Amino acid sequence: MKALITGNGMFAELRQAYLFADAEDEQLAHLTRSMQTVQLRHSEALFHHGQPAERFFFLRRGQVKLFRLSPDGHEKIIEIVRPGQTFAEAVMFMGTQGRYPVSGEAISDCELYTFDQKNFLQVLAESHEIGFGMLASMSRRLHMLVNQIDSLTLQNATYRLAMYLLEQAPRDAQAADVELTTPKSAIASRLAIQPETFSRILGKLRDQGLIAVDGHQITLRNLRGLRELVFAPAEEPRLG
Repeated sequence: MKALITGNGMFAELRQAYLFADAEDEQLAHLTRSMQTVQLRHSEALFHHGQPAERFFFLRRGQVKLFRLSPDGHEKIIEIVRPGQTFAEAVMFMGTQGRYPVSGEAISDCELYTFDQKNFLQVLAESHEIGFGMLASMSRRLHMLVNQIDSLTLQNATYRLAMYLLEQAPRDAQAADVELTTPKSAIASRLAIQPETFSRILGKLRDQGLIAVDGHQITLRNLRGLRELVFAPAEEPRLG
């Protein structure tokens, strides 16, 4: 790790995240004085489940998976972090007893900013704006996790994959091209789908004319049809 020089460009970059969106330059300057950068290669660990949580992170480039291992060693991905997002900030409020509840690992070459817990808490105590930013960030993440629980427990595999594809498309588009920059195995784990089931559902959606698949490139040919599949009444048969 190495220390970084702050600047207006960096502040604009950090403000992509809810956590820093309303912070003043002076506050960001204070935070970034102890900020460091981390370079990770594909499959390199950032932190491990149960490790003391002394820092939180802002992802600049690449993707990081947050996951837990079951007692029998199976991996379950909780979240896939993308550039412009912060993560692991909530653990700071647990004080010296705070430990990471998940493991973090790069699923591509990554660059991150890391922030010291004690320094951030000092700035937080002095800034209502950053405090509200943290509340917004944590509320958004809680909402996402509640939706994830709903999807995993109440919906089938076809619904989960179709919804994932729809989330990658512009809201009002009639068709869209989606590049799966995340490995398919990681997406399958995030959606609680076996890799072979993931491939089978993609094939059925393709056969129905809803999508076209070319390697990691997926064309959503019929977004209306995908939406009808997702929002179909529960009693109608589905693919998964």
